[in-house]
Amino acid sequence: MLVDAMSAKFVLRPEDLSVVVASNLNADILSDLGSALAGSLGLAASADLNPERRFPSMFEPVHGSAPDIAGQGLANPIGAVGSAALMLEHFGLTDQAARLHKAIETTTAAGILTRDVGGTATTDEVVKALIDALDA
Repeated sequence: MLVDAMSAKFVLRPEDLSVVVASNLNADILSDLGSALAGSLGLAASADLNPERRFPSMFEPVHGSAPDIAGQGLANPIGAVGSAALMLEHFGLTDQAARLHKAIETTTAAGILTRDVGGTATTDEVVKALIDALDA
């Protein structure tokens, strides 16, 4: 499917999608769109997988480096932590990945959110809440 048609599907019929496989450029466009539709580029995790495992896979949050907010405590760490969970799943460490997913759910359900999703917490405060949820 062409990227423009898939973009329309993301907006009009997202319930039809569970996994999207695309080339690097198109996947970058679609992952940004999907994350923005979910509320923020800071929320989405991503994995560039080599299913045959002949080459390394890569795990990263959808958002870029955001130099405009670097060092200000505004960045949302959820996408980075979610990406770590995807990496753990890829390595077969499903229990550890589930713990990270649960920590994300616990933290966000408690309303500990960065500004990009309507909260007031700093990056450090969200990270502390995630660690506390892992320790609980």
